[in-house]
Amino acid sequence: MGVDQILSDYERELAVRRGLSDHTVTAYVTEARSLVDFLGRFSDDVAGSLEYLDLADLRSWLASHEGHSRASMARHSAAIRSFTSWLHKNGYTETDAGRRLKSPRADNELPTVLTQSQAKTLLDTAEERARQEGGIAVRDWAMLEILYASGIRVSELVGLDITSLRPDATLRVLGKGNKERIVPYGRPAREAIMQWLTVRQEFVKDDKDAVFLGEAGKRIDPRMVRTVLDRMTALAGVPSVGPHALRHSAATHLLDGGSDLRSVQEVLGHSSLGTTQRYTHVSAERLRAAFGQAHPRA
Repeated sequence: MGVDQILSDYERELAVRRGLSDHTVTAYVTEARSLVDFLGRFSDDVAGSLEYLDLADLRSWLASHEGHSRASMARHSAAIRSFTSWLHKNGYTETDAGRRLKSPRADNELPTVLTQSQAKTLLDTAEERARQEGGIAVRDWAMLEILYASGIRVSELVGLDITSLRPDATLRVLGKGNKERIVPYGRPAREAIMQWLTVRQEFVKDDKDAVFLGEAGKRIDPRMVRTVLDRMTALAGVPSVGPHALRHSAATHLLDGGSDLRSVQEVLGHSSLGTTQRYTHVSAERLRAAFGQAHPRA
């Protein structure tokens, strides 16, 4: 069987059988293709090279990514371990070469997190603009309110349908691995959503189900959400952040407000509590800073 067919079957495994997101499928197949191309530098028979793939080959491939961050190297390693495991299970390789592949520990640093005051300034600015301009500006306000209030991913935001909006001020969200969860949001976000729904009909064309639409009437693209956030942070005079940083901000502020880790884990849709625990480091740093400024014996 040719390499292209192997990669096609692997892509089908990720998308259909495992139900991974389009973004994850693309990332994993890209890494697999990168390994195949790397092996092709040294052999005309890449399929044959895969059959006898070993740990040294994988280490050499990783070394070709020299200069990448530890987080990127960790992602490369995780993706290629998935590929080599699948190759072995399906009889393409004699052994699972990636089983003993160790990856560098990913940096545990979080992106920039807005303070509660900065988040309020951002959302107040979006609201003021919405009330002055109406239309698309109302959509922008509603998107930012939902991102911060719920902590959902930008992919989950653009995937929201009208049926995702529940009457009890919660969202039915389809997350990673097609796992569904229910996420609450507060009064300001509810008001912004209701305002958007009153003007949304003006933009409905091709996609009648999507909550958030572009000016052409199609479901909004994640890149447009990032563009909106770039514009609004500049108008508000707060640090430039992406949608994922609003998610981090929401999680950090929940913990600062006394929410327990398990509840935050459920809201964010983390499969591992360890992922959620990263936010406790941010809160602890703030606590230490406040202590250092205020305590006479600090």
